[in-house]
Amino acid sequence: MDSQSIYRRRWVILSVLIVGLLAIVIDNTVLNVAMKTIAEPRGGLGASQSQLEWAINSYTLVFAGLLFTFGVIGDKVGRKRMLMIGLALFGIASLLSAYAQTPEQLIFARAAMGLGGAAVMPQTLSIISNVFEPAERPRAIGLWATAVGIGIATGPVLGGLLLDHFWWGSVFLINVPVTVVGIVAAAILVPESRNREAGGIDYVGVLLSIAGLVLLVYGIVEGGDSASWLHLGVLGPIVGGLAVLAVFAWYEARIQHPSLDVRLFRDRRLSASIGSLGLVFFGMGGVFFFTSFYLQNVRGYTPLAAGLLTVPFAAGQLLMSPRSARMVQRYGAKAVGAAGMFVMAAAIAGYATLGTASPIWLLGVLFGIQGAAIGVSMPAATAAVMDVLPRERAGAGSALTNTARQVAVALSVAILGSILAEFYRNALSPSLTHLPAAARSAASSSITATQAVAQQFGTSGRSLLGPANDAFVSSMRITTLIAAVLALAGGFVVLRWMPGKPEKAAEPALASADPSYEAELAILEEQHMLESSPREG
Repeated sequence: MDSQSIYRRRWVILSVLIVGLLAIVIDNTVLNVAMKTIAEPRGGLGASQSQLEWAINSYTLVFAGLLFTFGVIGDKVGRKRMLMIGLALFGIASLLSAYAQTPEQLIFARAAMGLGGAAVMPQTLSIISNVFEPAERPRAIGLWATAVGIGIATGPVLGGLLLDHFWWGSVFLINVPVTVVGIVAAAILVPESRNREAGGIDYVGVLLSIAGLVLLVYGIVEGGDSASWLHLGVLGPIVGGLAVLAVFAWYEARIQHPSLDVRLFRDRRLSASIGSLGLVFFGMGGVFFFTSFYLQNVRGYTPLAAGLLTVPFAAGQLLMSPRSARMVQRYGAKAVGAAGMFVMAAAIAGYATLGTASPIWLLGVLFGIQGAAIGVSMPAATAAVMDVLPRERAGAGSALTNTARQVAVALSVAILGSILAEFYRNALSPSLTHLPAAARSAASSSITATQAVAQQFGTSGRSLLGPANDAFVSSMRITTLIAAVLALAGGFVVLRWMPGKPEKAAEPALASADPSYEAELAILEEQHMLESSPREG
């Protein structure tokens, strides 16, 4: 394909990239409303709390561990080829997820989906940078981000529609035709490109990072799933995971082509910026994992209604993200980022006011405020990262921001979910004393499990439903206040160490259409809900 043909087809090529990426985005927001159904013994897989956690985190951890590596591989073997391979992997893994017969099968299929997603994601912006001239590149990336933002907003609604008419696997099966169309269109329309000077692949670092994160998350999940945190089955994996991650950091600081350049964290400004990004996604992941169950289990909304009620979250983000760059240019990343973090902390704390009969519009307002706060603070943190790093290190900044996002979501699901489970079990225990021992153990694991046990006992089991709702709301309040405190702390970290308003001489660089800056800003604006699927508590 000659350069003139590529130029004429550039906008069609962009649409192909968007279609492929939409499969990944929509799937993860569709999953937000499907977790309750997957947890049900009848009509679902009867997944336990820990199994639901791993259904989310198996994808997230694989995605986080391989994102940067697949970017390098795409540069070496060809970005078009890797895009098509990634779409094929994602489609096959989606098919396996849709027809999983056990929670364990779903967990492994979701990990394979993470493999495919990690192969697709970095190729899209690389191909855009290769196809579009610098003058048109910001517009192309803006359209790319806007389209994906629309996918984020429509995902929960689409999931609700599917669950109202089909079985839970339909939320995964819908990916298959989309990926097939994406592969065919990419084969015909997308040009091949490579970077002959791409660095080496850090296999040891990838394995260490995934092993360390899996051990750490496993220990945290086990702590929430058991009666005590003070035993070897919990502390062993946590300590082991931290030790492996320490070895990973030591190793990455000593090789030429690390999968994650930890040496950059020596700059406290960059560490604060990356840390604020992590806390943004940590708070968001926690909110989305419990509100889906609050809406469907406690308030009794259908999956479609629950999906519609999440639209203000995406709308707030889409409204404020385009305005964040101008705010950063005028007031500086520090002021904008801190303001966003403080507003987000207030919104998260607001979820603690929800009860079993609160006006549902209040949840919609909180969703909208938190989405707007994320839309403001996330691009501000990204701008701060790009301001600290020299332009030639934009690729390393991409690795840091993407890894921070994914790891924060995984830890949020594990930590906040475990806290919620622990408090739920303690709050509900007094209401379970009349049940047999086996039924008590099952009923205390999650609100879905409690409701399933109540159905088994018929009329006598209905007395559990009210206490279960009260216990969940009480636990949700504690969990959200903890998340709010972390977000508040993040705001003060931003005020202390994030770069402030640049000097006037540097302002044009901040507002320029440099493709590396625009790409990083766009990727963080649109990906805020990737891997933020809710989890049962």
